[in-house]
Amino acid sequence: MTKIPTLRRIGVLAAVLSLPAALAAPSASAAPVRFGLTPPTGPYPVGSTDLHLVDQSRQDPWIPGLTRELMITVRYPALPGGKPKAPYMAPGVAKVVAEGDAVKLGIGADQLDYRFPTNARSGAHAIGGRRPVVLYSPGATLSRSHGTTQMEQLASEGYVVVSVDHTHEAEAVEFPGGRVEKKTLPPSSIEVSRQVIATRVQDTRFVLDSLETLTRGGNPDAEKRKLPAGLAGSLDLSRVGMFGHSGGGFTAGETMVTDRRIDAGADLDGSMAHSQSQRIFGRVADEGLDRPFLLMSAGDHSGATDASWQEFLKNHRGPLQQVHLADGEHFSYTDYQTLLPQLGIAPPSFIGTMDPAKNVATQRAQLSAFFDKYLRQRSRDATSVSLSHVS
Repeated sequence: MTKIPTLRRIGVLAAVLSLPAALAAPSASAAPVRFGLTPPTGPYPVGSTDLHLVDQSRQDPWIPGLTRELMITVRYPALPGGKPKAPYMAPGVAKVVAEGDAVKLGIGADQLDYRFPTNARSGAHAIGGRRPVVLYSPGATLSRSHGTTQMEQLASEGYVVVSVDHTHEAEAVEFPGGRVEKKTLPPSSIEVSRQVIATRVQDTRFVLDSLETLTRGGNPDAEKRKLPAGLAGSLDLSRVGMFGHSGGGFTAGETMVTDRRIDAGADLDGSMAHSQSQRIFGRVADEGLDRPFLLMSAGDHSGATDASWQEFLKNHRGPLQQVHLADGEHFSYTDYQTLLPQLGIAPPSFIGTMDPAKNVATQRAQLSAFFDKYLRQRSRDATSVSLSHVS
């Protein structure tokens, strides 16, 4: 497979988070691979629940006449056992993602079963105690499920982690009752890119508003489905972080520019530009931030090669950390790094050559140390993990 140009290089919407097209036709059908995610290593079991949020104050920017709707997943420290494992993806999303990935990987769609069980238990009783909250935004077109490995780890360490699907930008989002909303975006342009990021920022701020409703004892779920016991009392919204992959990292920074509820943020290999070639950057690059921020990059992308990161580094006024995965690639920061090697095919170039187990351990150590330091005021030595592939 040829190497894919990514968001970090050419802008938010230019096919950046689509997997590269395969050179061969899909292979003959075979039994689906039994996928599994690396188990989290923190002291707490992980619970999970999905919420359907409806923003009555806002119209959907991509489909006229629709009210803006979102799906989010909340992961949290939970009591052990007693509930079924949550699936990686909802049925409708799993089908759409498998069909797209199969064509691009050159295999049959029936070999990709994204309904496999995760390490979190659906609806488990929250363990109690007020926990710092971390938001997650996925890369453009990707599902909120694609960062599950990172999110389960943070939840197992005592965080409440909330992931967001950006409806009609993601390839597919499934709502209660099985309704699936697919990607519906205009052709790529700088103005569309601006609208994408502006919409993501509004989505994120609405999620924070909904979490405030939850902490006050309300139920923000549109269907008023029963919430896991103890969940409302678990969120400490005085300590909020955010991270995201690619366009999600850009979203984290842009949201922090306009919403001071977020205390610390991390960008996992995402450019901060609407157009690198024309040097049209986001506000976060042009203005910087006065709060802690973590930049994680991979392969040939870094602060030395990304003009928008250089502008951000020049203007940033808060604590800053940088991590580079020299043998990684753009999708090393998603679950594809762990899942695709399980297929038994040649690893695609877009996940790099870094050992998956070492990659997962490195990312977990760095993210946990960063959020521990700035949301919990705890010091942790992230370099205790072997970082021979990290520069």
